[in-house]
Amino acid sequence: MNLGEFLWAMVAFFFWFMIIWIFISVFGDIFRRNDISGGVKAGWIILIVILPFIGCLIYMIARPKMTEQDREIAARYEEQQRRLSGYSAADEVEKLAKLRDAGELTAEEYETMKAKAMLDVT
Repeated sequence: MNLGEFLWAMVAFFFWFMIIWIFISVFGDIFRRNDISGGVKAGWIILIVILPFIGCLIYMIARPKMTEQDREIAARYEEQQRRLSGYSAADEVEKLAKLRDAGELTAEEYETMKAKAMLDVT
């Protein structure tokens, strides 16, 4: 086996690895989602089994980019990161009170931002 054949074999290996990875990712996404019914999931799986590459491409184009489930996961992750970084609603309210006392925030803005800071904790 010469160098050209070896390089071509490596390209083919990575291509097939990429195709299999896309196939597994799409299957995982179909089963993970709660916003589509069982019949629709079965339809997608049949399409992907019959036409694997084109079916995966159609699924990736047609599916919603951000579902409610994805938003909940992102919100949980943001809250986790906030807690790890030492975020505290009390600290946030204290900063807002200082801004209000300095005249940089109106009372309405203060109350609105305070309520948002308190909601971000829950």
